Amino acid sequence: MTTPINKLSAISVCLLSLFSFHETQANTLSQSQIHRLEQLETQQQVKQVVVEMVNAIDSKQWSIAQSHFADKVFVDYSSMTGQAGSEVAATDLVGGWQSLLAQVETHHLLSNFDIQIDGNNAQMYSHVYASHTAQNIPYWDIYGRYFHKLQKVDEQWLITDMTLLTHGQKGNLNFLQEVSQMQQVGNSGNDAKSLVQKVSFLSEGEKVVGDLYLPKDFDANKSYPAIIVSGSWTTVKEQMAGLYAEKLSQQGFVALAFDFRNFGESEGETRFYENPKQKVIDIKHAVSFVQTLSMVDKDKVGAVGICAGAMYTLMAASEDTRIKSVVTAASWLHDAEAVKMFYGGEAGVKAKVTQAQQAKKKYQLTGEIEYIPSISTTDESAAMYGPYDYYLNPERGAVPQWSDDKFAVMTWEDWLTLDPMPSAKGLTTPTLMVHSDGAVLPHYTKQYFENIAASDKKLHWIDTELESPYHQFSFYDQVEEVNESINEATKWFNQHL
Repeated sequence: MTTPINKLSAISVCLLSLFSFHETQANTLSQSQIHRLEQLETQQQVKQVVVEMVNAIDSKQWSIAQSHFADKVFVDYSSMTGQAGSEVAATDLVGGWQSLLAQVETHHLLSNFDIQIDGNNAQMYSHVYASHTAQNIPYWDIYGRYFHKLQKVDEQWLITDMTLLTHGQKGNLNFLQEVSQMQQVGNSGNDAKSLVQKVSFLSEGEKVVGDLYLPKDFDANKSYPAIIVSGSWTTVKEQMAGLYAEKLSQQGFVALAFDFRNFGESEGETRFYENPKQKVIDIKHAVSFVQTLSMVDKDKVGAVGICAGAMYTLMAASEDTRIKSVVTAASWLHDAEAVKMFYGGEAGVKAKVTQAQQAKKKYQLTGEIEYIPSISTTDESAAMYGPYDYYLNPERGAVPQWSDDKFAVMTWEDWLTLDPMPSAKGLTTPTLMVHSDGAVLPHYTKQYFENIAASDKKLHWIDTELESPYHQFSFYDQVEEVNESINEATKWFNQHL
């Protein structure tokens, strides 16, 4: 017979066992729920990549669309086009969309997502309904299923495969052909705007963003010579580089104007830091990029440099034989003696170099970058001090994408100690130099030209009544100087590419 105390003890043991069972079960359920939540979170990340990609297409944010793809993508639209799927560069894929959809409004609707995760790999089925409209062309809709494969790289999901399984179409089944024909007609005139693709590539692991200008009669089945265009120091692609690239494209070249690292849309932690060595490297990576494009004849890559861009281009070409021909316009070329004429003599140069060294130390210790104005008519410390209309006039070079108030002080050491003159003896590339007595440092352009190792070289001199350096800025955007430079460049490249 059990005593009341023993009965109570038995009941306590029974309750404790019951509580222990439920606690264990709760822990098991909690772990299961956590695993399920992790799966749902990963599936949501995968879904978001594809959704953001199609939304970027609809809003024509091409760089964002491209960022969601791996460098190489297998694309299969055979159910729509009848052509077998193939692996393409993401830059070509998105660039093709940008060209084709320039005058088209699209709307993609995705639904019924089925997502499977296997470690760092994922695949997703979804229903898709895509609408297309363009002015004066009947609409076209296509619907079916999308099949995407993705891979996780450096904690980021990237699309590696994309297949469209077409179920049906509505409206104008010749929509894409009619859009293409409309673009060809629109670009047939001499004054027509060039077709421009937003592109990007890597330079030492950092993203460089550019505008790729295509010939007015562009045919994707042909290959074209390509020209890399570099503008003056501190500038962005929307200034003289873009103007020259556009005009070269109208002469039948594929032309690339891009933002060097630290400037514009390109990456670079030390913003507005003019780093000559880095810019030379960027030009070389630009060459590598255009050589990956199916539209480019890889053995026909030339380069154009304006002002300081000429200096960087000449240095790059002296080191990189993939650049087959070079043209410079109003080249800025200096040495230790030349910089004294612009920056306050020996004492002024020394003071600026010291400021730069101190600014670099400060940046290393604190991460803070010291700035001065890029251009000013009142602040003598500005990088460019004077009434230089090109950089002050919004109708000329004072574009919103350029910074008139930020020039990294640390630049001075790299800029003032740079001597490009010895590179002439290593330059075996056919070279054309366009200059004038009214542009900057004409004697140095002549000296560099004389020392170029290439036997195939030409110096084209333009007459002017403007005093040095004021004619320099005419080469940036004035019709007469730009057109003469482009005409000479076109003849040169046609002969040497």
